[in-house]
Amino acid sequence: MELKKENMPRHIGIIMDGNRRWARAQGKPISLGHKEGAKTLEKIVRYANKIGLEYITVYAFSTENWKRAEEEVKALMLLLQNYLDDYAKRADTENIRVKILGDISALSIGMQKSIENCMERTKNNTGVTFNIALNYGGRDELLKAIKKIASQVKENKIEIEDITEQLVSNNLYTKGDPEPDLIIRTSGEKRLSGFLTWQSVYSEILVIHKNWPEFEEKDLEEAIIEYQKRTRKFGAG
Repeated sequence: MELKKENMPRHIGIIMDGNRRWARAQGKPISLGHKEGAKTLEKIVRYANKIGLEYITVYAFSTENWKRAEEEVKALMLLLQNYLDDYAKRADTENIRVKILGDISALSIGMQKSIENCMERTKNNTGVTFNIALNYGGRDELLKAIKKIASQVKENKIEIEDITEQLVSNNLYTKGDPEPDLIIRTSGEKRLSGFLTWQSVYSEILVIHKNWPEFEEKDLEEAIIEYQKRTRKFGAG
């Protein structure tokens, strides 16, 4: 079965789970699992761009991931920084726009500079928008949005009656992006783990029983085909 171009999802979110599990199964260090996961991510984003996907958002590092071993966190941050620097260098040939979703103020100065450089270098690209959820948590995002809106009320910029779903959406990291049509989680786990909490209320969810380093282009294609078989009701009968 082929992809139906007229029923393509505009936005796919991916919870890239299973890097550590893959490494342990191979008898390899955790850091290698993350490196293989990064290779998979690059391959999948390129394929998403090739097939005309408009947005792809991946869960790279959550606000809860700081609880992991310090050595693992440092290695993962270095890997992500190198990844962003590499994307910035290839900005003119890849035509992929990179955006970061999350609280970057908690990251190192070097990481913040890499983020700003990558986003600036790729901002005018017209291919897929590649959102990287980094130091991101759905509840944290909502708390920050609530505080921003409360501040606007306090400063008499808006009235309480002006608070709408659209206003909340406009105060999230994903402002201006369509909500995800499909969310894929690898490694067989069946939870969202705080990924796009507000945005995912009507997303179709698909669990893949593969660890993220094993995920391939055909898996993304099969996920889209599965999505195209479903009937989205958005609360209707």
